[in-house]
Amino acid sequence: MTALPKIGVVGAGAWGTALAQMLASDGRDVLLWALEPEVVEAVNSRNLNPNYLPSAQLSPQITASGEIADFAAMDVLLAVTPAQHLGRVMANLPDFAGDLVLCCKGIEAGTGRLMADVARAAAPRAQLAVLSGPTFAHEVAAGLPTAVTLACEGGSTQWHRLSAYVGRHNFRPYYSDDLVGTEIGGSVKNVLAIACGVVDGMELGQNARAALIARGYAEMLRFGLAKGAHAETLSGLCGLGDLVLTCSSTSSRNFSLGKALGQGHDPAELMANRRTVAEGAHTAPVLQSLARDMGVDMPITDAVCALLSGKVSAHQMVEALLARPLRPEVPADGAESAR
Repeated sequence: MTALPKIGVVGAGAWGTALAQMLASDGRDVLLWALEPEVVEAVNSRNLNPNYLPSAQLSPQITASGEIADFAAMDVLLAVTPAQHLGRVMANLPDFAGDLVLCCKGIEAGTGRLMADVARAAAPRAQLAVLSGPTFAHEVAAGLPTAVTLACEGGSTQWHRLSAYVGRHNFRPYYSDDLVGTEIGGSVKNVLAIACGVVDGMELGQNARAALIARGYAEMLRFGLAKGAHAETLSGLCGLGDLVLTCSSTSSRNFSLGKALGQGHDPAELMANRRTVAEGAHTAPVLQSLARDMGVDMPITDAVCALLSGKVSAHQMVEALLARPLRPEVPADGAESAR
């Protein structure tokens, strides 16, 4: 009988814990890395993660460890650290040569690197994949139906291997070979979700939110195409699908951050008092810098950056967006440009 692959999840936040729970749902053992000793203790002694996913009674097949070296012998690692910490964590596993599935969404501050570039530098022997899509952690942990994009640098061969490892009846991975597009969808939507939260916090209505989602998707598409992503990827689960979900509910950390900003709360105080990470707040300034360097117009991203930095109020942010010149929705040549 063929031995089951050894699977580890690096990162015991809500999303990492939910993925571990999903992976353990068929009775296989899953090793979960947690930074906090109290999380390791709670998972191992009580099958709970009260810090980050208190709603879930975890499978006894999940074992937690605070020693990253314990994960070097895994066949498959799901990396679910905050995006800004991925390089630092993976640097402790430089010789890892299995499948490394990147589940964190963001762009590295200071370097502008996507997570695949960060991981490739830290663990050059690993075979990379990116998992992204419309996924609220508490729903995945509860076993509710979910579909995601699983982009594999090893092509369909790697996807067939990984989909057998991570796919479940209620967790459906769809194949892509576009790692860049899959990452960009997951990164940009977090910034746009902050803007949609502002709209909700200011009670500007559903019409405004829908318009912002549509114009935000245009920004995502412009930026993605400039970075070499496929338009089809960004119209799929990891782009438009994730955008719609994240821009629609306070279950999204980024949306809830934006809503608080729209209600007039101070950005610095909100960021200082959060236990969980709103990745969009870290991604926004580096995304803005990259877009400007490439000549890509991203007015919603610019507005979010101005709000987060305290340069404008939520009201001023919205007024600036509404004061932009009127123009055709689609350029005359029918293609998105860097307008």
